[in-house]
Amino acid sequence: MRLTRDAVADEYRWVRERADVTVPLINEVRADLGDRFDADVDEVTVEQYEREADAVFADGDLAVNVAALVGLLRELDVAGDYPGFVVDEFLGRRLAGTIAGAQPLGLLGEATFHYADLLTHSDDDTAGLDDLDAALAAGFQTRLPGWDWTEGASPFAVETRE
Repeated sequence: MRLTRDAVADEYRWVRERADVTVPLINEVRADLGDRFDADVDEVTVEQYEREADAVFADGDLAVNVAALVGLLRELDVAGDYPGFVVDEFLGRRLAGTIAGAQPLGLLGEATFHYADLLTHSDDDTAGLDDLDAALAAGFQTRLPGWDWTEGASPFAVETRE
């Protein structure tokens, strides 16, 4: 794999164009988690997803890492599949956390990846594609608004002397 500015731009376009798969999966994950945690969670629109993909890829340092993980998962296939299970899970988890953002969102993105992964299945022969779809859904659903607890200031913030 060789990452160049053009390669990052190609992955950006692929992620953005994947909205038809990613957005319904985001909304399925949000609905299911909302039911499980008795929370009202807003659905995500294609436009919100696309704007957030724009934001992720506008940050060059973040974009190159996301592009690398996306590219690896798009191409990843392992003979016999089981040995690849660990690799694609690892890459998917890291992609979800990277997209989600700084802590605690990064950790939530990683945890949500495993949940989203249970909801995905691709007929594609590439083992990593399911994990890529789950990672995109988990990462973007975590960083996008819609969860009440992420609205407003944290009740744990401490007043400082500054």
